[in-house]
Amino acid sequence: MYDRRDGGGTEGQYGGSPTPRQRVSLKHTIEALLDALAPERAAAVAARPTAAALQRYRSPRGCILQAPAAAVSVSWFPDATGGPALGEMQVVAWRGVVSQPGSAHRSAGAVAARELVLRPVERMPEVWAWCADDGTLYGTDALAAHCLALLEEQSTG
Repeated sequence: MYDRRDGGGTEGQYGGSPTPRQRVSLKHTIEALLDALAPERAAAVAARPTAAALQRYRSPRGCILQAPAAAVSVSWFPDATGGPALGEMQVVAWRGVVSQPGSAHRSAGAVAARELVLRPVERMPEVWAWCADDGTLYGTDALAAHCLALLEEQSTG
């Protein structure tokens, strides 16, 4: 985790629209975060999941980490205007079972317990961090760890 006030890197302010190179490097950063939380490839020696196991669901722009009584969803919403904003990442901690998008199976419902909205900040060329509304910056690994901590907090709380 970084603190925005540390003086390093940029604050995400662009003189105009982000360059194609910046957009591609951000896409790779998003994929790295989602891979850390919910890899697209299943483990080669995957045993049948138990009821207490963490289930990981992946979509093109996000993932859901589902524990027996809590979940965390991570969703990327790109900016549709093509302007200087690149988009935002939403992290929501849930109590209960989250219904999977596009699934015929619907759960009784989950209640959002905490929400974190993050915006990408280029700390140095092609190195991105995630800035929360309170100014806290997370690197990819730190944000993945924070998501798992939120899941644990909801599971035990």
